[in-house]
Amino acid sequence: MELAMAKSSNLTRTDLDSSFESQLSVSSRTSYRSLRLAEKERRKNQTGDPFVLALKYFSEVKAGTPRAGNDILKRNLVLVERVGLSRGMPPEAISVMLDFAMSLRMGGVTSVRVLKFLIPATVVPQEAVVRAVSWLCVGKIAISTQVLFLRWVLTVFDMIDSKDHIRAIYGFIFSFVTEENLSPYICHLLYLLTRRESVQPFRVRKLLDLQTKMGRQPFLLHLLSLYKVFYPKLVTLALPSRMRSGFKIHNSTWKVALCAVQKRNNGQVSSDISLSLGLKDETNSRKRKFHHLELPSLSSSIQSNSSSSRSRKVLSLEQLHSFPHLLDNLHCIELPSQMASLLGSSLALCYLDYVQDDSVFLRLNFWLGHALHEEFLYCSRDGSSGSSSEALHFLNRLLSTQHFLQEGFSSTEGFLYKFLNVWDGSLLRPQILGLLSDIPVVPSSCISQLLFEPLMQLFFTSTLFFKCSVIDCLNNMLLKWLTWHSVYALEDGLDISLNRHTPMNMTLSGFMDSVMELVRFVGRLATMGLQLEGCHSLLLSFILDFYETVCDMFLKYGLPLVVMPPAGVFYPALFSTDPVSVDRLSYIMYRYKKNLTSAKCQQQETKQAFHISRQTCQEFNHYLLFMVNCLWNSKMFLPGMAIEVDQELLVLSKVPEPWTSFDLNHHPAFLGYALDFHHKCWPERKDIDFNSIKAAKPWNWYLEFLFSQGFQGLQQFAQSSINRRSVAGISGQRGSQPTSR
Repeated sequence: MELAMAKSSNLTRTDLDSSFESQLSVSSRTSYRSLRLAEKERRKNQTGDPFVLALKYFSEVKAGTPRAGNDILKRNLVLVERVGLSRGMPPEAISVMLDFAMSLRMGGVTSVRVLKFLIPATVVPQEAVVRAVSWLCVGKIAISTQVLFLRWVLTVFDMIDSKDHIRAIYGFIFSFVTEENLSPYICHLLYLLTRRESVQPFRVRKLLDLQTKMGRQPFLLHLLSLYKVFYPKLVTLALPSRMRSGFKIHNSTWKVALCAVQKRNNGQVSSDISLSLGLKDETNSRKRKFHHLELPSLSSSIQSNSSSSRSRKVLSLEQLHSFPHLLDNLHCIELPSQMASLLGSSLALCYLDYVQDDSVFLRLNFWLGHALHEEFLYCSRDGSSGSSSEALHFLNRLLSTQHFLQEGFSSTEGFLYKFLNVWDGSLLRPQILGLLSDIPVVPSSCISQLLFEPLMQLFFTSTLFFKCSVIDCLNNMLLKWLTWHSVYALEDGLDISLNRHTPMNMTLSGFMDSVMELVRFVGRLATMGLQLEGCHSLLLSFILDFYETVCDMFLKYGLPLVVMPPAGVFYPALFSTDPVSVDRLSYIMYRYKKNLTSAKCQQQETKQAFHISRQTCQEFNHYLLFMVNCLWNSKMFLPGMAIEVDQELLVLSKVPEPWTSFDLNHHPAFLGYALDFHHKCWPERKDIDFNSIKAAKPWNWYLEFLFSQGFQGLQQFAQSSINRRSVAGISGQRGSQPTSR
């Protein structure tokens, strides 16, 4: 029975296996049949697609086919044009139609029409561009059609999937630079394609000869400036440090259609064409949208899975995920095709700061200059709140980038000089003033026209808060100038390079002239501002911040320059009702003395230090003597002092002992401290006599009491400038004197 059960079991297992294989075979045959039917149906649908049929027609049409009266041509052309302008063309369609247009198979008029609706939906195959460029050498394409083609290439440049093969024909493209009508567009294309290996001596000579023939054209100068970055010795031509934009935007033919296609595709197009295009809102044409201010995502100019990237073992920035990953692949990273995308990635900025590739900064400056001018100079400022938030985000990103790189972009600097003349002082104020504080040193010959005049008009017609913001901005600007000097100054102290992205070298004397002009300008602003605002303590605080920077320029930053504050700043600070202001003024005077003393010692020892002007020493001694006589010696309003008041007026004021009105125990700023000290020393007294504090021991105790309240500036000033061997007597009859003059 067990044998029978075993046979039954084996039979059952065999039958099951056979049944399973049979079912699997039937299922496979059904699946294969379904796939064949689906493929057949797809081919049938594709064959019947009018757009596919139209593309097939343009790929197979022979040269010389008559155009007039050709209904098939007209029907297919209208169909392809409608698809291109509505949803864009796929890469295969771009290849077919571009080859059809450049081959002139149906004449030049049809080719121009095709180029005008050649709108890519995703990317442009680089092979299609290479084949189209090869048609330029045939010689039968009209110049206007060649210009239109080059404009199209420049417009869709960032949508080209890869550029290795285009760079391989760099020399062929360069050969067209001598064509006068094509030269601006060829130079722009070469500017985008140029790498270090592209710069050759014969090409530099050709451009220099062309520059002699055509004059100093901006497009030639910009291409030469890029060549000079890679090989400075080859380009001997002196190029201006600040050039206006040399390349124009050539997208007017495709602007509206490209923006419409990108909106329809919901941002699937990975390019920054929108950064150079602006599409007005049809619902309100007066409101300008910020289409230039959107930062694209990182996308390498070489696809990561392409054969060229595998052969060169390159890594795109978008593939980096951490800083250690960046450090491990520093020498095999491919820069993105859209340099604007670097602003949106912290890892990309780290790499940018490491490689210090000036060609990248040239491209960034070109894009930034266009975006800033288009969105803030060439449009009205009545945009919607959404546009304002986008502008705020963009400027904050630009500010953080400049702070990370620790220097500003030259295009931002050029934009600010123009924008200050039309700025109302309220639009994006923190961001604009933040960018303004990042500009490099401006030559003294033009700093007044570029910077001081527009700021002065805004300053005198603005609110207290704006005045404080401007003083703070100029203080940050001075700090950065001094920091650049202390970091980049050469050991011989003659030449300083202030910004690697703004090729401006100036002598030490030129730098000192610019700093001197800035300090004097702030002095004028501060004097007038304090008068207009009634010596407001908040404005005075920002002004004293500035002079805390100025007083230490020699010892802290190594700049051989000492500039004293004007009387319109010194006296309001000394007579301020705020004790903190008097304390900070004391600290500033203490630092001035340290700097002047150190400078004089160095001058006597080395005989190579700067010469301290007699006027500077006289101003310092005058301020020092006045402070000591006012705060310690109780000699205010006496004959021979800096501030003299007629004795008859003093009598009419009925102020007892007016010469003691501003010593430390009568000064309005310290009156509360003097009263507190008086109560602690003489708690039983009902009558308050501040003159009793001037006695020998109480005076010293009072000074220690003030120093214990946190007035460190006052303490340092007293220790450095007051002779403590002689103590002030009652009513200041016996006064201490300054130890130095």
